Amino acid sequence: MAAALAACAPVPQPVETRLPPGMSASAPAPTVSVPSPSVVTLSPAPSTSVAPAPTTAPSAPSDDPGALSCGDGGSQSVSGAEQTVRIVGTCSELDVSGSALTVDASGATVQTLRISGDRARVTVASVDSLVVQGNDGSVTSAGAIGSADLSGDRTTVQSGGTISSVTVRGQDNVVRADGGVGSTTVEGRGNQVG
Repeated sequence: MAAALAACAPVPQPVETRLPPGMSASAPAPTVSVPSPSVVTLSPAPSTSVAPAPTTAPSAPSDDPGALSCGDGGSQSVSGAEQTVRIVGTCSELDVSGSALTVDASGATVQTLRISGDRARVTVASVDSLVVQGNDGSVTSAGAIGSADLSGDRTTVQSGGTISSVTVRGQDNVVRADGGVGSTTVEGRGNQVG
C-alpha cells in the first residue's frame, strides 16, 4: 500500500526559465518607459463675500442713506450676528433677533421694541413697550420707557426719562431710570431696579 501511495506523490519537476526570442540570460534587462508623475498646481479660487441682506426692504431717508427706515408708523426687523444697523423714523414695531447685534435707533421713536438673543446693544430715542429675552444685552433710551419686560441674565436698561413698569425674570440685571421707576416685579437674584 505504501508503494501505491508513493506512486501518487508529486515528484518535483525542474524549473525551466524561458526568455523571449533574442534574449539571453546574460543580456541586461529591458528598459520600460514609465510616465513620470506630473504635479498640477491649482491656484486658490477667489473667495467671495456676500453681505447679509436686511430682512425687509430698506427705505432710507435722503438725510441718512445708510439707515433702515420705519417711515411713519411702519415696522422693521433686524436679524443676524455681529452687525451694526441704523434705524430711523417712527416704528410701530422693531424686532431685533440674533447675536452681538448693535442697533442705533437713536433717530427713531419706537412703540414696541422686541429683542431676542444674546449681547444685543440697542440705543433708541424713546420706546413705549420693551421686551428683552436674552443675556448680556444693553438698551439705552434717551427718553421715557413705558414698560420694560426682561427675561434673562446680565441685561442693562437705562432710561433718560421714567419707566412706568418693570418686570424682571433672571439674574444680575440692572434697570435704571433718571426720572424714576413705577411698579416693579422682580424674580431672581442680584437684580437692581431703581
